[in-house]
Amino acid sequence: MTILVVEPMKTPTVQEIDGSLESMQRIVGGDIEAVYPFDDPVALVCHGEGKLLGLPMNRALTDESGVPYDIVCGTFFVVGIGDEDFTSLTEQQIEKYRKKYANEMVFSVPVPSGNHKKQCNKEKNEHER
Repeated sequence: MTILVVEPMKTPTVQEIDGSLESMQRIVGGDIEAVYPFDDPVALVCHGEGKLLGLPMNRALTDESGVPYDIVCGTFFVVGIGDEDFTSLTEQQIEKYRKKYANEMVFSVPVPSGNHKKQCNKEKNEHER
């Protein structure tokens, strides 16, 4: 399965994985969570507790106007959505999301030491309201 991996402070890379739960968990570093912030048939798969664990801030999720509403913490990947399972991204999807996340290279905000978890949790709680 062809996916696009987005690591903090790095440009996105295309990778091939076998599609097993273990291979997905290995990429994000733990339990996976899929979110669906795009109109395209793709999912963003990240660590389910990335913010709580204080993983590094990666990229912002933005609304249709480009206004950030959340931050993904830790490595994530973009994958296609099939009828019942994840599928490979198409070439067009790879290029679209590679450009999107290369242009949004790094979401970086200086956060005083020790407050990173608090800030991510505060943003998460505000988003859930």
